[in-house]
Amino acid sequence: MRCTDEDKTTLGAYMLREEANHWWKNARQRIGAGGVVVEFLELKQGNMTVAEYTAKFESLSAFSPYYNTPEA
Repeated sequence: MRCTDEDKTTLGAYMLREEANHWWKNARQRIGAGGVVVEFLELKQGNMTVAEYTAKFESLSAFSPYYNTPEA
């Protein structure tokens, strides 16, 4: 099957647009409600007590549905 340069350009732009949409959807999910998902992924205990860390973990995990499933 032969494609003209114009068809190749159109198809390439379409494929890039779909890839960009997929990337953006994933990025939005990671950013979540004001970056809470990123905060959850980067959470470290630091100088918090275990109880404080656990409370923070549970609070942030509520905004991270992918990581808050029985399968995760």
